[in-house]
Amino acid sequence: MANDLKREGISEASATNERLTPRRGVEIREVGPRDGLQVEKPLSVEERLSLIKALVEAGATEIEAASFVSPKAVPAMAGAGELFKALDDSDEVRYWALVPNLRGAEMALESSAKALTVTISASPAYNLHNVAMSIEDSIRELTRITALVANSSNSREIPVDAVVSCAFGSPYEGDISPLDVAVLTERLLEIGVSRVTWADTTGMATPRLITALLESSSPPDVGLHLHDTRGTALLNAYVALEHGVRRFDTAIGGLGGSPFAKGASGNLATCDLVYLLDEMGIASGFNLSKLLEAASLLEQLVGHPLPSKVYAAGPRIATNS
Repeated sequence: MANDLKREGISEASATNERLTPRRGVEIREVGPRDGLQVEKPLSVEERLSLIKALVEAGATEIEAASFVSPKAVPAMAGAGELFKALDDSDEVRYWALVPNLRGAEMALESSAKALTVTISASPAYNLHNVAMSIEDSIRELTRITALVANSSNSREIPVDAVVSCAFGSPYEGDISPLDVAVLTERLLEIGVSRVTWADTTGMATPRLITALLESSSPPDVGLHLHDTRGTALLNAYVALEHGVRRFDTAIGGLGGSPFAKGASGNLATCDLVYLLDEMGIASGFNLSKLLEAASLLEQLVGHPLPSKVYAAGPRIATNS
């Protein structure tokens, strides 16, 4: 299977995602500066920029840099506009902004964000807790956001990624039907989002559930945003790779979690996924040695150990810079 993925990964991914270069078989969007830090003690804009710079040096070309939310609700994301305006304007890196609503999208575009992620949950209760809207209200808000982007001067360059949280289970309702997720995904594509990412918000996904959802719905270029609450994130990523998924959200060091879901813990660690891909011969575009250096910087910034297994133990064989 590893040889099949190595042989097929680049051609399959390139057919669905024009940003994949010939040296990348998988697109990894680094969400550490947003999802990884949102439940940590607030860091200064300068500290967050230093982390982003280290991630770019490690090979990150897709980075979710911040969210445009109320600093009262998520203090760690204060200063999002200042941060985005300070980012290097490079065609080599695309910086994503998470926005909860139309006003957040307007603020992000005013701050020169080049890509938007918008969350909508497959769980009605979680959607209410997370963005204070029903699912139908969120769909209407997403419709307004896609219209805003379509009417902007550089609309072709600004993708909107609808991130469907609780796609594999909800802390409030329990199991979520794959059919419900598939129907919601289709509706989102119909209103004009560029792509869809399924999020395992509280780490409830298993290989069985990953397989069930992928086999019940086949949207183009679907991505996965995996959390490691129950230690299954890397296994779930491997199963998704076997089913042809070529787009993943990960966080440096494995930090992260949701402030609106009790018990939610860190994301799939970027170091861990890159290590696995390297071992399988699948190009990620990351330099693992420099990625571990970025994780070391992050550990200093947050002041506590990181969950990443590869960061803690090191790679099986020492990497070269």
